[in-house]
Amino acid sequence: MATIQPDDFGFFSTLAGSGSLTAAARELGLSTAAVSKHLAQMEARAGVALVNRTTRRMSLTPEGELYLARARQILGEMDELAELLGGSRAVPKGLLRVNATLGFGRSHVAPAISRFVERYPDVEAQLQLSVDPPPLSDDAFDVCIRFGEPPDARVIARRVAPNRRLLCASPKYLRRHAAPKSPRELAQHNCIGIRQGGDGYGVWRLTSGRGAAQKTETVRVRGNLATNDGEIAVKWALDGHGILMRAEWDIAPYLRDGTLVQVLPEYRTPGADIYAVYAPHHQLSARVRAFVDFLAAELTRPMGKGKKRRSVR
Repeated sequence: MATIQPDDFGFFSTLAGSGSLTAAARELGLSTAAVSKHLAQMEARAGVALVNRTTRRMSLTPEGELYLARARQILGEMDELAELLGGSRAVPKGLLRVNATLGFGRSHVAPAISRFVERYPDVEAQLQLSVDPPPLSDDAFDVCIRFGEPPDARVIARRVAPNRRLLCASPKYLRRHAAPKSPRELAQHNCIGIRQGGDGYGVWRLTSGRGAAQKTETVRVRGNLATNDGEIAVKWALDGHGILMRAEWDIAPYLRDGTLVQVLPEYRTPGADIYAVYAPHHQLSARVRAFVDFLAAELTRPMGKGKKRRSVR
């Protein structure tokens, strides 16, 4: 049976991140020979090769990739345990794994992480962007930034910023096609499609009224343009190709300067507030708490009207 020593985890994580034995030696303050010896001892204890070595570079074997993933998970859990025992006095540190959608992650979460690690340099942040959010049961991430409150009560969902979707079109398009006066008239228009996440593609739900008078209409829309990138969809709307449903953060500057016009403003679309979602066992983690607080503050900072927000999702 393979024998694993706790000190091997940090050593191998540094080695894998350095890319070579020489670089790892510099980072660890050891000689290259000492690093090579430690690695050989690890492989002998594990009974498998963990690294493919060449004269100039190294790469991990499949067993090495598995070892690295588990090693970093264990190191993260050790940091988390230390934070839990330290309570509110703990300074954020250790590995923070964040998932976000493509456009919003690139334009808003990534800059926030940059500023966060400047404030907390002991945090090692990893950001993964994806079109579809990972399953809520997946523990591959510490925090997931999602649109809309998740239905799963087993996770913690903190609302970090308001967000709503609006219908809009360019004046150029509306000069050629009379603006719809009701949701059902959308079926007669060219509507720009966005294929993202779990949203029902080609189906728009609009609600009017309040309380007992509230009414929701479901409309199947169509058009000759579709994309999974929000910025492209907005550009097509600006070019006059059709009606778009898009996050207010994304189109507010264009609504202000008149290059886009809101359509059916008396109707509401399904909620799309921005939530930070994490498992209950992360709620006492100093780095998770600090990051969610930091992100909420970043997203609620007022922006100058002259500065255009980039894609929200």
